[in-house]
Amino acid sequence: MEQEIEKVTLAEIAATFFMIGATGFGGGMAIVALIERRCVHEKKWLGHNEFMHGLAFSQILGPFSLNSSTFVGYYLRGPVGGVVASACFIAPSFLLICILSYLYFQFHEVPALKSALMGSNPVVIALILVAGLGMARKNVAGWEGAAVASIAFAVSALLGVSALKILLVAGCWGLYKGWRMGRGC
Repeated sequence: MEQEIEKVTLAEIAATFFMIGATGFGGGMAIVALIERRCVHEKKWLGHNEFMHGLAFSQILGPFSLNSSTFVGYYLRGPVGGVVASACFIAPSFLLICILSYLYFQFHEVPALKSALMGSNPVVIALILVAGLGMARKNVAGWEGAAVASIAFAVSALLGVSALKILLVAGCWGLYKGWRMGRGC
């Protein structure tokens, strides 16, 4: 695996994450699904399990689509790869937001613009649902996994508990299960 990783150039990482940043829309999960498709399935830069571990780490602090980009770049080429992937992922959004902010403040009262912005909301929600369901199909195994995922979703959506707290509880649950299995209980 190390030989394959060395073949990925910084230029290829830069181009890939620039394109992901330029073409991805819809928020965290939609972008993460795009990163997974490009880096895991199409380019085969890392395996599904490695990506899922990186995704778990990415959700702890800050924007997890950016953190996922950083993780993949770091996995491929160390700290420099992480910085390149992050910078190239952010660059298109930064430039586009600067331009759109200027245009919005010039034309924000135009009714057609208001309608267009309202019409994009259902599309974004659909993209997030599709990405979440695809990841659940691959990673939730058995009734216990489905129960844990459902409880985590309910606690987050209905009670507003942060993802960090849910991850900490799930990690403790996994450690407890591992400890019990090791004791033969």
